[in-house]
Amino acid sequence: MLHEDRLGMNMAHRAAIRSIERVVGENAPLQDPMVARSGIRGMLEAGSVLVLTGAGVSTDSGIPDYRGPNGSLLRHRPMTYQEFLHEPAARHRYWARSFVGWRHMAQASPNGIHRRLAQWEARGRISGIVTQNVDGLHVAAGSMNVIALHGDLEQISCLNCGALENRGHLDTRLHEANPGYLERIELDPSLVNPDGDVSLDDVHVKQFAMVGCLVCGSPALKPNVVYFGENVPAERKARLKEIEARSSSLLVIGSSLAVMSGYKLLLDARSAGKPVALINGGPTRGDAKADYRWRSNIAEAMGSLGATEGLETAL
Repeated sequence: MLHEDRLGMNMAHRAAIRSIERVVGENAPLQDPMVARSGIRGMLEAGSVLVLTGAGVSTDSGIPDYRGPNGSLLRHRPMTYQEFLHEPAARHRYWARSFVGWRHMAQASPNGIHRRLAQWEARGRISGIVTQNVDGLHVAAGSMNVIALHGDLEQISCLNCGALENRGHLDTRLHEANPGYLERIELDPSLVNPDGDVSLDDVHVKQFAMVGCLVCGSPALKPNVVYFGENVPAERKARLKEIEARSSSLLVIGSSLAVMSGYKLLLDARSAGKPVALINGGPTRGDAKADYRWRSNIAEAMGSLGATEGLETAL
């Protein structure tokens, strides 16, 4: 049984690495922007559009994306769930990096894209938002019906006993355990990764002191987010199915759809015969399957849609 468990863990880890390293290239001809804009406008005017957002909607808030021209994957490979679960040294390295990078994430504020989506939801244009991001900015912008597909960095769970702790509270404890640590590090905000950590040299990683769970004392703490190689919780999948069922179409914004958890929404919509539209700065995995694909700066495309009669908003 132990051998089978280890084999399964290794297979999951390799699958996670493949997902991280997936290169999304051109798979369909570019579409006339006016055709795409008109089609997306029609979807929004009909209402009940399910919106799936990726890292591209938060870049204007100072949080980099994964696969864009300046994406974090060019310099950093995210840790897999299997590494986090079974390699204490890797987990310690993550927390040292996260202690430095998290405050930049915590200071990020919603941008015009987040606010426009919140207003469209209030007007019944969209049925809700499914986001692959873990930054909490959709909720901060006022969106009410949000499913954080991959969780939220604001909550920490203990892998040993399951106890939960607010990230801000944990940060206070880390400050107390690491006096002067942050002052010794020069942080380039542009190098903060979408999962909230930064690159640190081994010297600074070794100097970092991790704290333990408030309940059981274990240092095996994990952000309550879905890592590469980890499954989306069943309860979240059930909520996702509910919102999919009551939505009339799917609009993907700022995601390459390289990760299956997001790409599956497109496949579900396509299978149900619902219109699918994409707005992204580069190619996506779903281009060949979409009715409308708008290759554009996302903020500019959203502004253009917002200026359309009936969708005007003041941001």
